[in-house]
Amino acid sequence: MKNKLPPKILIVRLSAIGDVLHATPVARELKKLQPDCHITWLVSPPADKLLTENPHIDEVLVWDRRPLDKAFAGFNLPAAYRELKKARALLKARHFDLVLDIQGLFLTGILALLSGAKRRIGIHERHEGNPLFMSEMAPNIASPHKVHRYLSALMPLGFDLATFTPGLTLQLPAGLDSFAENFWLTRGIDRQQPLLMVTIRTTWPDKNWEPANFGQALNALPANVQIVFCGSPGDEVFIKEAQAKMNRPSLSIAGQTSLLELAALLKSADLLLSCDTGPLHIADAIGCKTLSLWGPTQPDVYGPLTAGHEFIISPHDCLRCLKTKCQHRTNACMKAITPEMVAAKLKNIFAKG
Repeated sequence: MKNKLPPKILIVRLSAIGDVLHATPVARELKKLQPDCHITWLVSPPADKLLTENPHIDEVLVWDRRPLDKAFAGFNLPAAYRELKKARALLKARHFDLVLDIQGLFLTGILALLSGAKRRIGIHERHEGNPLFMSEMAPNIASPHKVHRYLSALMPLGFDLATFTPGLTLQLPAGLDSFAENFWLTRGIDRQQPLLMVTIRTTWPDKNWEPANFGQALNALPANVQIVFCGSPGDEVFIKEAQAKMNRPSLSIAGQTSLLELAALLKSADLLLSCDTGPLHIADAIGCKTLSLWGPTQPDVYGPLTAGHEFIISPHDCLRCLKTKCQHRTNACMKAITPEMVAAKLKNIFAKG
């Protein structure tokens, strides 16, 4: 009699940075449920960099969804077909036994079907059409938090959410061990003094807090707190706007690091100040304390579940809309958070050490 081969399981979560990190507990808990299983994760750049060292994933399968998105946006159906054909060839060759679609899109449903796996488990999300491609659906749990909802995909396999210990997984390559120390040394940062990192932009316009507000809040901090702005190259103009409101030195490293290098720097920092965006979840995954600002999204859905994180939730009546752009065109929920509120919270955090 032939030995039974380990089950080959595909996890589909293509993007984005925060959501991919929120999904990492699925791989960890799956390995506990079925230690001998072989886990492949289908992901799109640049989020693949967050999974390459993950000890619970046997293979990271990179498929760039951006050409397909571009084809659909331009109504170029032949190009879209070619991209899906590439995905099918990539997936079918691996002969998966089970697919866990924890993104819940129409697209990820198609990819799950193209994998050839007979068993395909989906989760209850707001996206339409995805259940058409699933062989079964996970239970619709009461918790709104994304981590819990992703983990619900394991419940048909015997997983009990009550046994879950919060924590995301982000393993840094060994070569980054000394990166942060050298990086700060060359930029005049004193590691004996408190270090606050700040990211001031998000990919959703209505999750952004005004740069001038950041500047005013940061200007009130004790003089020994070192302030470092991080982000993408496009954030530099907003960082300069914040710095213009500050009568104290600060450093911008926007565009100077990769995702994993940023993670290494956050690991060495005392605190990250952020809105709801990728670096917040990177900080959570590597153990950096955070203070985050919330309006259209809320921490009970997207916020860190581990200890060491504090939140400022907008006092405005209009919040939690989950819209990428404010329907009233005022961004009133984020504007209701004042620089004084943030400054007071920051002072309290640094006073406690």
